Amino acid sequence: MNYQETTNWMFNQLPMYQLQGASAYKKDLTNTHLLIAHLGNPQEKIKCIHVAGTNGKGSTSHMLASILQEAGYKVGLYTSPHLKDFRERVKINGKDISKEFVTDFISTHKSFFESNDMSFFEMSVGLAFDYFAKEKVDIAVIEVGMGGRLDATNVITPLVSVITNIGLDHTQFLGNTLEAIAFEKAGIIKPNIPVIIGEYTAETKTVFWIKAKECNSEIYFASDLISETYPSDLMGDYQMYNKKTVLQTIAVLNSQSEYKITIENAKCGLLNVVKNTGLQGRWQQLNGLPKVVCDTAHNKNGLEVVLKQIQKENFEALHIVLGVVNDKDLDEILPLFPKKANYYFCKPNIPRGLDAVILKQKAATFELKGEVYNSVTEAYQKAIKNAGEFDFIYIGGSTFVVAEIL
Repeated sequence: MNYQETTNWMFNQLPMYQLQGASAYKKDLTNTHLLIAHLGNPQEKIKCIHVAGTNGKGSTSHMLASILQEAGYKVGLYTSPHLKDFRERVKINGKDISKEFVTDFISTHKSFFESNDMSFFEMSVGLAFDYFAKEKVDIAVIEVGMGGRLDATNVITPLVSVITNIGLDHTQFLGNTLEAIAFEKAGIIKPNIPVIIGEYTAETKTVFWIKAKECNSEIYFASDLISETYPSDLMGDYQMYNKKTVLQTIAVLNSQSEYKITIENAKCGLLNVVKNTGLQGRWQQLNGLPKVVCDTAHNKNGLEVVLKQIQKENFEALHIVLGVVNDKDLDEILPLFPKKANYYFCKPNIPRGLDAVILKQKAATFELKGEVYNSVTEAYQKAIKNAGEFDFIYIGGSTFVVAEIL
């Protein structure tokens, strides 16, 4: 199979949460342990940082990778989901994994994957570990897919664990209280491995303390410890919290390992995240007049911050291109959106996309008014056509909506 056939096979033949949702979720790590044993335990050959959290784990992972690259290290970066191309998930020093490595890896292990019913995510994690081990990276930043305790990435013993924050997302898998979700995320805390907590609440702090004490792990609450941050090319207001988490992680890494990262490395790394890592879709400006911004925020906590930032902008009229997936709790997120805006309802082009007509009907109950469009692209083009020079266009609601206009 060529690269396109290989990725099509990965997407279509095996469970993939990105496309299917609940049916792709696995309840334990049996398969992952089978897989890494089959691959010769590549995760044991790499040093890594493990990053979990409801929001901000992607930005945090990219910031960490950028800083480590500025310090001169060969840095692996594993994140999900991808926006345009599967290879975005697996990078070394900002460069996507080669198509050849992906096709060779799948063809070599395809019969094993099929006979053991490996999920898309399990295969992807195995691929990343194998690639980073073979390429002999100095360090790898590994982002959790969902949750933590039962995530396929949770077979590593990292140098440091990071949990950015806790919010109500994926409640059908992780629980419907902050404490329950914090328990799942805290599953990445390992014995005697320090853990950095980004943001916390009274409920989640207790969960983290208990787990860290059980594991004899030093725990650092970044929001209490870091008072000064540095400018970044990631312009979202929410990045302030992520920067604190990143700087505390770097401080712990410096203190307990052979890595030496200077303040200058940290400053340069934060200023050059996009250039160093290729990160996209985080308060990303696509146009000037009218100003167009897209953002992958898709749950209550993430959208709250982004929508507040929009209200700080100066504009004559607001246009919102909005699409979501079909398991999104609309009663939770739609009240966050401003009534005084022109809405362009659309469906992201994946099986999980929610029909735009249903979205429009539900939005109307919250006094959000607009029209339905056949695609994200059509909705965006109409917004551009309707917008005046000094208007503001926001594109979001789902990672997959953003992916279609990048």
